[in-house]
Order: sequence, then C-alpha cells, then structure tokens
Amino acid sequence: MDGVTDGLADLQPAEVPRPRETGAAAATRAGEIRPRWDWVEPTVWTKRMLTALEQGVKGGVWFSLIDKVYSPTTLRKAFAKVKANHGAAGVDHQTLAMFESRLDENLDELHRLLKEGRYRPQAVRRKWIPKPGKKQEERPLGIPTVRDRVAQTALRLVMEPIFERDFAEQSYGFRPKRGCKDALRRVTGLLRAGYTWVVDADLKSYFDSIPHGKLMERVRAKVADGRVLALIEAYLQQKVLDGMEEWTPEAGSPQGAVISPLLSNIYLDPLDQHMVRSGIEMVRYADDFVILCRTEGDARAALERVGAWTVEAGLTLHPDKTRIVDATQEGGFDFLGYHFECGRVDPSAKSLRKFKDAVRVETRRTNGHSLTAIVAKLNPKLRGWFEYFKQGLKRWSSRLDGWIRRRLRSILRKRHGGYGISSGREQVRWPNRYFAEQGLFSLREARATACQSATR
Repeated sequence: MDGVTDGLADLQPAEVPRPRETGAAAATRAGEIRPRWDWVEPTVWTKRMLTALEQGVKGGVWFSLIDKVYSPTTLRKAFAKVKANHGAAGVDHQTLAMFESRLDENLDELHRLLKEGRYRPQAVRRKWIPKPGKKQEERPLGIPTVRDRVAQTALRLVMEPIFERDFAEQSYGFRPKRGCKDALRRVTGLLRAGYTWVVDADLKSYFDSIPHGKLMERVRAKVADGRVLALIEAYLQQKVLDGMEEWTPEAGSPQGAVISPLLSNIYLDPLDQHMVRSGIEMVRYADDFVILCRTEGDARAALERVGAWTVEAGLTLHPDKTRIVDATQEGGFDFLGYHFECGRVDPSAKSLRKFKDAVRVETRRTNGHSLTAIVAKLNPKLRGWFEYFKQGLKRWSSRLDGWIRRRLRSILRKRHGGYGISSGREQVRWPNRYFAEQGLFSLREARATACQSATR
C-alpha cells in the first residue's frame, strides 16, 4: 500500500465500551463529561442529564423523555438540522421554504400536538432512485413530510445519546464523530496485521425487513416512556404512498426517515456485541459489514455464528452476495466503495462506473456550455471524489485524468468541425497544460501533493 494509505492504519482491537463510573468517582469527573459529549444538543442534554447518562440511571431505563422531545427549543434546533439537510417535500407537498415561512406557527402547532398526544405522522412518499453503479436497479427512498422530519429529528436528539453510550466500537455508520474513513482505516489495519481471511457479508433488504416487535423490545430495554415508544411505533407503521398505491409496512424502517439510521444501529448492536465477546473482528457500517480473520477456519466459524444470529433476529444473509475471501489472492472484496485485493487498495469497479457516469453527464460532445463552465461543473465532482478515494488512486489518477481530458478534447474537436473521439492531433492542439490553465482539477497532481504531505 502506498504512502497515502499509511494514514489508514489503526491496529487497536475493537472493544465494547467499559461500564461508566458511578457514585463519587463519577461526580469528581463531572467537569470532564461535556467534552466527551460535545456532539449532543446542550439544550436537551444538560450537565445534569449527562451526569446521569455517565453514571447510569436506575435499572438502565429512561423515563419521562417526551417533554424533552416536544420542548420548543428542541423543535427549533431540530428544524435547523432538517433545513441544513435540504430534502424534498413529502405527501403534503409542503417544501422547507413553505414550512419556514410560517415557522413559529408550525413549530407551535407541532409542540401542542406532541404535548397533547394528538400528533400523528403522515404517509411517507416513496421515491425510487438508481442503486449506485447499477443503471438498471433501483432502491426505494422514503420521504416524510417536513413536519414529520422535524419531529423525528427532535426524537433522535433526545434518544441517540442513550443508545450511543453503549454501542460497540466496531460500528461506524450513522454515528457521531465516526464515518466511512474510520471504518476503512480499521479494515486496512486489520489486513496489515494478518487478518486476511474475510467474510464479505450482505444482509438482504435489511432496512425493509427489520421485525418491528423485536426492534421495539430492544428500544424498551433502555426507554420506558410510553409516549416516546408510541411515537416510534407510529413511525414504523407509517403508511407508504407509492404513486397511487398506499399500504402499511409490516416490517422495516423506511430509508430516508431521520430516525431510521439510529433504529437500524439499535437492532444490529447485539450482533456487534456478540462478535466482540466471541473475539471476532468485525467492521460494520450500517448494514454493510466485513469480518476479518487470520485463518479460513476462523472465517467459516465466524460466518456460521453470524448466520445463526441473523436467523434468530429475523434477518437473512444474501446467499449470492455473502462469501469468504482470501484477500491476499486475486478477486478480493469491496467495502464502502473501495476494493481490497493482494495488498492493493483501489476504488471498486462500481465506484469507478458511478464516477465515470457522473463525468459523462457533464462532458457530452453536445454540451453547449463554454469550456470554462464545463470545468466549473466538473471540478467539485472531481475534488469530492478525490477526497474520498485518494487512498486508492495510485493506479488510477493518471488514467482518469487522461480519460477526462480526452472527453474534453472531443468536445473541442466537434466545435471546430471535427467528428468522433479526439486523436493525437487534438492532444497536440490542446495539450495537458492547456486544461491546467483552464483550471481543470487534476487527480494526479492532487495525489502527488497528498503524498508529499504524508511524507512530511
């Protein structure tokens, strides 16, 4: 692995968080609590509540949370987060701008409905979007109304710290101060440490198949406020509107709902804990996870454990997409957009297809915009892709730069009366230097700069 990937190494074993200190020991550390929880909403999670969170509440179960959810301050903070995420209108056709134009009235009404127990979520609008890297396949996205997104965000602001306190370390998806790069560092570190037999697992239709009853059991293990529980159940039983069809799902949590990522982590956390107690190295990001072992036998035993757990949990491992791989041999495995094989780290074939499709949209020969405008549209895509994939571009940066320039030369060729793709003549007429002068972002140059910084 090249110099840029050195920053991904992390050889510390994943551990279940230790129990929090209680009593006098915890009290003496009260001043240290806030820095550990700097991501929580301070108007919701006061110093007193954080102290209770650290020390542990009686029986490990929280009561009287609904007043925190419907607090006007919480609802206003929730709207700010919903607005920052943008998003489309739901079944009521109310946009964020429309909701904000009467913000005080809308939040006051939501406060009253939640406080009086009269709030009922509206149906979720289903929209089908292409699966990444798969033109012919689509996945469903649920779009709640703006009002429901605000209520769900308020609920998440209150609930998330309660469960985050004890989530296992090897879970990285949709968690505060964690992300894809952390999961990728962990995988890279384990591979370097000799954990090269990999269980590449896939949960079949996970978000659509979470059993509601079992999920609510896991929520009730820490939350005993009946009105909060009723609110969660109402979201799980929201009607789905797909065109003219409407139905109530019997399982699952809609992708696109604000509360779904937290609920999905709550449901899979027992699997995380089970793997840690068994001494098995698993790295999970939402429903995407890999298990890394030292031997083929260990990998097969780990897969057997996961298979047994999923059956008991009412889930299904995809029979065609779940496999055991020797990462030191050809074939390798994909995880979070990267491909790991024979000690190399590259963007996966799916990621490359998706990237090229995005570039093609902006570089059709029929594009009527100026080269300056085309470059301006391309550069943010190139920078964003580089920032995520710079650890795997050793073999790809120059190739992709050349491919992008060829497409731009084909545009210029057509504008000067030529036909077909660009040739050597266009490369002389518009050399690489020409596109650099136009400000085109170069993956190769950006990678060279990153390598120099890593070396220093």
